[in-house]
Amino acid sequence: MRGSQGKSDLSLESRLVGGLPLVNAILDRLRVDHLLASAVPAGGKLPPAQALGVLLRNIVLNDREPIYTHQEWVRRAEPSLVGIAPEKTGLINDDRVGRALDRLFLADRAALLTELVLRTVREFSVDLGQLHNDSTTLTLTGEYRSADGREVHGRPTLVATYGHNKDHRPDLKQLLFVLTVSADGAVPVHYRAMDGNTNDSVTHIPTWETLRQLAGRKDFLYVADCKLCSKATLTHIDKQGGRFITVLPRNRREDRWFRRYVQTHDPPWEEALRRPNPRRKSAPEDLWKVAEAALPSKEGYRIVWVFNSLMAQEDSESRQARIEKAYIGIERLQTKLQGKRCRLRIRERVQEAADRILAESGAQRWARVEIEERKEPVWRQENRGRPGASTRYLRKERLRFSVACRVKDEVVVADERSDGMFPLITNCRDLSLKQILEAYKFQPKLEKRHEQLKSVQDIAPVWLKNIGRIEALLFVYFIALLVHALLEREVRKAMAREKIDRLPLYPEERECRYPSTERILDLFAPLQRHRLRKSGHLVRVFEPELTDLHRQILQLMDLPDSVFRLPS
Repeated sequence: MRGSQGKSDLSLESRLVGGLPLVNAILDRLRVDHLLASAVPAGGKLPPAQALGVLLRNIVLNDREPIYTHQEWVRRAEPSLVGIAPEKTGLINDDRVGRALDRLFLADRAALLTELVLRTVREFSVDLGQLHNDSTTLTLTGEYRSADGREVHGRPTLVATYGHNKDHRPDLKQLLFVLTVSADGAVPVHYRAMDGNTNDSVTHIPTWETLRQLAGRKDFLYVADCKLCSKATLTHIDKQGGRFITVLPRNRREDRWFRRYVQTHDPPWEEALRRPNPRRKSAPEDLWKVAEAALPSKEGYRIVWVFNSLMAQEDSESRQARIEKAYIGIERLQTKLQGKRCRLRIRERVQEAADRILAESGAQRWARVEIEERKEPVWRQENRGRPGASTRYLRKERLRFSVACRVKDEVVVADERSDGMFPLITNCRDLSLKQILEAYKFQPKLEKRHEQLKSVQDIAPVWLKNIGRIEALLFVYFIALLVHALLEREVRKAMAREKIDRLPLYPEERECRYPSTERILDLFAPLQRHRLRKSGHLVRVFEPELTDLHRQILQLMDLPDSVFRLPS
């Protein structure tokens, strides 16, 4: 219908619903909004806890928008689902969210984290019997001159500085993010943000002590990478009654002894796992074998050696690729040496160039360079000027060098004997070799959480310049990571309970065996709620249209369809 001026008096308002009801279901069970409100003092036109709630939901939904665009996002979203009243959506802006992060930085985040995790364990029955720890670097863009550890309102802050960057960006400053997850669904149970140049080895004792208090027990199984394998750390955990599994570093004597031992002996391997190749069906199968070392570690702990057929193939191919790269590099150097304008006339310079090629290829262990020198005659005029019939020439000699790459066959053959092998060290006397391997093989699930933090939630680079706000933002990201893990865990556990093998979550309804929260939220992302108004008055509300797949996921999460409808 149109008015006297030809304009329609009908208007349609569309608001984003997406996966917010699913996210809110997890947040409500954790009482996150209540915990934030009790930890962060209220004040101003919009309580800081509500601003943090908006930020949290935006991160969970993977919108990857900068803070200054959150006002636009809130205006597109259904207000009741982001935790603020419709009339307050205009109050969300980057300054208000930044001030809310300031409040969160000054709050007792340690107590808040403990309460949140304990609530998670109780509400979702998360088993803390086996915990996995690992760290990653959060790469920052900028100078961060004020992130030098100075106190802010009496609280120490982190130092953003250079260190061993796991994103391969040594040119940028960083922070260290230490994460611990449960083996029950890879649910995050603890995190710690530390200075950018912190060595991983010093993080384990304080982390283990915190986990002991959190779990209320000391006999949980603590699994980590080789940085855990320091005498002080292992002794501390063992004397306190703790249990650990970690990788024995290559620089330990026990590692060298075993690799010499396998040159003349066949270890008593036990087959632990055999499965089809996960990459190509026609490729060789994935075989895992384990064997206990004849000798314990110098501290008296068990050493379990592991062999994997795919790792052995990768080791062989990697070694061959490095040797080939070195061979090509030395050939190029040889061509250069034969050129008339080559300036490498000193043996030491030629050796340096060859050593550099071997180092860049990583083939120093399996390849060497042979340098041969020869003298060749050079004829030069006795005097300067244009040559003529009577010009006399003097015979001189100059050195020319030839280089060739030679493979150290004896070293290659020796290393082939231990391809695909690595040692685990543990103080667990009650676990079988297969159980030790299975416990360690969960470690990549933790690395997936790091990948999710960086790629899905896009935590880095952090554009905030206030280090206090960055620390608070990392806390919000931890909650977002926790929500992602719990939503994923709920769906997968329900699928196992209902004996559902796959869900058609991929494009073209291709089936997915292990649904991730990212895929689930992408499925719900297009859902909107529409309001039809006439002359400003509400005429009708059009609720999101759910498909059978939407309803199936809701049933798996034990949620009614009504979570996508306005309360009557």
